[in-house]
Amino acid sequence: MQRNAGETVSAPARIPSAGPAQVTLRRLIQYALLFALVVIAASGLSGLLERLLTSGSVLASRDVGGLALSLAFTLIGGPLALVLWWFVWRRLDDVEERTSAGWGLYITAMYGVSLIIFTTSLLGMAASLIGRRDGDWAPALANGVVWAAIWLWHRWMWKHPGKPTAHLDDVRAVVGSVFGLLLGAGAGTAALSGLLDVAIRGFPLTVTVEPWWYSVLRSLVWAAGGTFVWWWHWFKEGGRRFQTSLVDSIMVIVGVFAAGIAALGGAGVVLFVLLRLAFDRDNPMNELLEPLAPALAAALVGALVWRYHRTASIRRSPSTTRASALVASAVALAAAASGVGVVVNALLAAAVSPLAGGATRTLLLGGISSLLVGGPVWWLAWNPRDQPQTAGTIPPGRRVYLIAFFGVSAVVALITLLVIGYRVFEFLLGDVTGGSLLDRIRAPFGLLVAAGLVAGYHFALWRHDRTLLAAAEPARRTLDQVTLVVGNHTDGDALARGVAEATGGARVTLWLRADDGGPALPVPRAGSAGEASPSAGTFTAEAARQVAAALDGVTAPHVLVIVGPGARLDVIPLVGTVSSSRSIERSGG
Repeated sequence: MQRNAGETVSAPARIPSAGPAQVTLRRLIQYALLFALVVIAASGLSGLLERLLTSGSVLASRDVGGLALSLAFTLIGGPLALVLWWFVWRRLDDVEERTSAGWGLYITAMYGVSLIIFTTSLLGMAASLIGRRDGDWAPALANGVVWAAIWLWHRWMWKHPGKPTAHLDDVRAVVGSVFGLLLGAGAGTAALSGLLDVAIRGFPLTVTVEPWWYSVLRSLVWAAGGTFVWWWHWFKEGGRRFQTSLVDSIMVIVGVFAAGIAALGGAGVVLFVLLRLAFDRDNPMNELLEPLAPALAAALVGALVWRYHRTASIRRSPSTTRASALVASAVALAAAASGVGVVVNALLAAAVSPLAGGATRTLLLGGISSLLVGGPVWWLAWNPRDQPQTAGTIPPGRRVYLIAFFGVSAVVALITLLVIGYRVFEFLLGDVTGGSLLDRIRAPFGLLVAAGLVAGYHFALWRHDRTLLAAAEPARRTLDQVTLVVGNHTDGDALARGVAEATGGARVTLWLRADDGGPALPVPRAGSAGEASPSAGTFTAEAARQVAAALDGVTAPHVLVIVGPGARLDVIPLVGTVSSSRSIERSGG
């Protein structure tokens, strides 16, 4: 197509590309919508499958409204979910889309939700079949099958060789392993508790309804399923091989902290029951033995999980090993401190009411059991006899641990002190409904004693470490100001800058001598024939080094330095400054 002469040809309008905010918003909307549509379609499919399993070919034999809802969810939500998924899947050929955080977040969220739903559904169905022929297994089976298919679908996308996710791989492995660990450990504790309860107290009262081993088998089904899920994600999916801070943190939080609480709590209850059997048999024997089996099971399972993760943390980074040791020490110290508080409370209760022996004795035995369990474990984990003696042996994280424990215990002490003050003033103002003054304050006073001991101990360690670190630091220069007096033959400005740099930023006030002052230091040596004379810059740098060397070791905040004549250098420390309204930065004869 020809254009007339002189006609202006404009370039086609360029469509502006979407900005980062628009792209992020688009991804957020599409992945949230895809998540909602998949959940809706799964709900509809599980409802239809449940009706198929229970009603056969007659799907609308009952609850027509429910059937209509399932059909709407399936026939409308399902195709929309597939269309949106196909749109998203094709866009993943773009590297930016595939490596976006939204795609990894969607896969992680749907993977975790589908894993939890299908696992609990199938395990619940399997457990309900034990000893129950009329169990309602169809809803659980339908839900489990549908969500298992969704889990496999998203796992396939996660592991796709051409479109792998670039974010949150460790999160998916952690979610599966933590879920399986908690499920397996909890159900294993319940199963072991049932076995031990039968061995300790005999057959329970429910044996008249069904055999006692039914409940144990149901718990074993849940324990086996949870353990398998944990094993699959921790070993098969490589959760333990991720060297990330998330995996390390989860190991410490779940495997050491939570398991340590279960182990120490269970051990404390076991010891409490044994002490009551030896010294406090006021209650019936069956009632005394009732908490023994659950506590023993919790102690055994918790110790097993704790031991595994404590050993696994040693093979990881040194920071993970130190964190697991500090967390173990914290759990044990909390148990020991609570035992101290309870013991003080019981002793005060005995002083107030000597005749109330049974309740006071039980309280005292509870405090002793907590102290005897937490104290040795804290001693082994913290090892108070082997504390750092030099700054180089202070491990990272120790000072944070000391500050955290001091802060928490100080807050607890402050709160209990306020409670004690409230109780004291309440008693002094004439309230006679709460008993004696000692009886009012014995519980918070015991907690105050325990918190005070913990705060004082950790504060002393913190000060000790601070002293070691301060001693290891290089001596700080106390020199703050230098008054420099030079002759006319010296480049005073350059020398002042060199002295300021050499002294670590001291303020330098430059004065020029009224007399000539002679040649400046360093005195140049006579050169031989043909030898080039050093430049003035060389002399100035050497003079600055000589002044800095002369000032080394001077601790006075203000020093007078007189350069010249010749190689003479006078350094005069000053004890004070002349009171004047202004400082003269530069002055000449």
